[in-house]
Amino acid sequence: MLARQGHTVELWERGAPDDTFGFGVVLSDETLGGIERADTVVHAALGAEFVRWDDVDVVHRGRLLTSGGHGFAAIGRRRLLEILHERCAGLGVRLRFRTQAPDPAALSASYDLVVAADGVHSAVREAGAAHYRPSVTPGRCRYIWLAADFAFEAFRFEIAETEHGVVQLHAYPYSADSSTVIVEMREEVWRAAGFDLCDETESAARCAKTFSEALQGRPLRGNRSAWTQFRTVVNEHWSRGNVVLLGDAAHTAHFSIGSGTKLAVEDALALAEAVRAHPGVPDALAAYEAERRPAVASTQRAAAASMRWFEEIEGYVGQPARQFAFNLLTRSRRVTHDNLRLRDERFTRAVERDFGCPDEDTPPMFTPLRLRGLTLRNRVVVSPMDMYSADGGVPGDFHLVHLGARALGGAGLVMTEMVCVSEEGRITPGCAGLWTQEQATAWKRIADFVHTSAPGTALGVQLGHAGRKGSTRLMWEGMDDPLPEGNWPLVAASALPYRPGVSAVPRALAEADLAALRSEFAAAAVRAADSGFDLLELHCAHGYLLSGFLSPLTNRRDDAYGGPLENRLRFPLEVFDAVRAVWPGDRPMTVRLSATDWAPGGTTPEEAVRIAAAFVEHGADAIDVSTGQVVADETPEYGRSYQTPYADRIRNSLGVPVIAVGAISSWDDVNSLLLAGRADLCALGRPHLYDPHWTLHAAADQSYEGPAAPWPAPYRAGSRKPPTGRG
Repeated sequence: MLARQGHTVELWERGAPDDTFGFGVVLSDETLGGIERADTVVHAALGAEFVRWDDVDVVHRGRLLTSGGHGFAAIGRRRLLEILHERCAGLGVRLRFRTQAPDPAALSASYDLVVAADGVHSAVREAGAAHYRPSVTPGRCRYIWLAADFAFEAFRFEIAETEHGVVQLHAYPYSADSSTVIVEMREEVWRAAGFDLCDETESAARCAKTFSEALQGRPLRGNRSAWTQFRTVVNEHWSRGNVVLLGDAAHTAHFSIGSGTKLAVEDALALAEAVRAHPGVPDALAAYEAERRPAVASTQRAAAASMRWFEEIEGYVGQPARQFAFNLLTRSRRVTHDNLRLRDERFTRAVERDFGCPDEDTPPMFTPLRLRGLTLRNRVVVSPMDMYSADGGVPGDFHLVHLGARALGGAGLVMTEMVCVSEEGRITPGCAGLWTQEQATAWKRIADFVHTSAPGTALGVQLGHAGRKGSTRLMWEGMDDPLPEGNWPLVAASALPYRPGVSAVPRALAEADLAALRSEFAAAAVRAADSGFDLLELHCAHGYLLSGFLSPLTNRRDDAYGGPLENRLRFPLEVFDAVRAVWPGDRPMTVRLSATDWAPGGTTPEEAVRIAAAFVEHGADAIDVSTGQVVADETPEYGRSYQTPYADRIRNSLGVPVIAVGAISSWDDVNSLLLAGRADLCALGRPHLYDPHWTLHAAADQSYEGPAAPWPAPYRAGSRKPPTGRG
């Protein structure tokens, strides 16, 4: 593109013209459209060579499932290079092969713009690391690029459950008689199987034997193929002066979403356009990076989700075949339930039937769920959200309207904010409680309204104690800031302040204190039952008192309640048992956990599974899986549905119902998570603040008018969107 605009373009390539790793490359219609706009000659040449197909085949325990309508186009990497080389030669680009590029500093002084596309191990990036500030994170799997001398009919994913662990195959055609075959497995499986001792020839032969049925007995071949770990590359800066990183040198995306070459091509197109549109190189590079960063970040988030899915694949192989296939297809969150139904309605309807949707008119989110003696009419939960609007712990008219409005809005379960078990257990002076009969009476008023005016809606109470995060201002006056006056003493597992130098230092609880706290939780549970709540959740997350016992970052005790995880679990389990003993046997109990502290040395996802298992063993009916807020210096990885992988892991490791939370904002996301078996309930907070009738509107958007989302009689006239103004 730059050469066509009259610029002089020169290229240095240390390899031969046909040197390439791997075999085929997949490009999306979006990328091809960009190529067409930039250069119709290249686009036409590619179009004449592409192999196209629509299907994805998933083989699960010998069963083949096919989903159509996906639309892929692939070409051999060597043929792609030939087309690009021919076009470059025709435009007068000087190509130097088998030639190491000069030092970037020398090039920078001699050329207006220097593009460093020197790959994941970029020497240019490493030489300027202090400026680019790269982060390179290795994955937990090993994989190898191989090829088969025949064309698969579709994109094929296949699982082999070997004596050493799960091995997976990713394969797709790239010409009429050739296919790319990638074999991948966890590092520990790779070592146990002895692949770390195999050369290229032996590796190809063993992989061909593992997937002999898929290959129909044909061999696999390599191309300087070696087992490697995928490395996720992120850079804080992509350019330095007039030198700019491009492709894998700047950012990588896991091969399972086929975006490595796609990103590099789109980088090149955007960079050329920025140079054309801006008079100076600094402005062009700034514009290029501003345009590309959001798109790259989005792709990397999807790629990371896909990579983690394959890293955790052993936890999914026990799923029913169609659910496993749906889970695989939606793993990156770029393909969703609604999107997949448009691509292949027949396949998606079959997954819905397996899930238990009552009929074809009922979306997954409106399928009932039973927990003990409670049947939730749909899978939507209004998250616990602190309102800081109680007076002396007594919920008032605000809470009646707030919770009542959400109950009228159609959710299957509406949760209160964290209701504190004692006056000293409040976060702020505005927190609600259940330590007095007056408070219980006020809660009964709210429960009676919900059950009378929104019949079929369940109301849940979340019991907790603030611990070291108490005695702070109302959120909008200064979140986590201590009160300017009237502070009360804090208690915690250990004498560690939440914000060192800012928060008060709590008193470490003695054993006598623990007994008193167990009694306070149990007494609050009795009042909650008498108030008419349908479900009780014990808050063991977000750095509050019980969470503080669970995390090694906040529990530094040297008695029976500190040290190894079994000891850190002791007091939270004692509290759970005390509450379960007085909570009615037919009403369910859930536990909210922080599945990671987002901080080094904190609770790990593996420990979170063990913590969840302990509560389930003691009688928890579901686990509400959140993350973080345990320590002030956490570094969360925010993004769409960013906490759901932790719920997913607990559910599929233990077979226990889970509530997924964390930036779930669309009904399509809810349906996707449920059908994939990553969650049983989805809790949404902010969407319900924006729209108290979120669930009813989700039903209307999906043309659902069944019993799982009934409009209250006085509101039925509003069950259809009002007409908008004329455009």
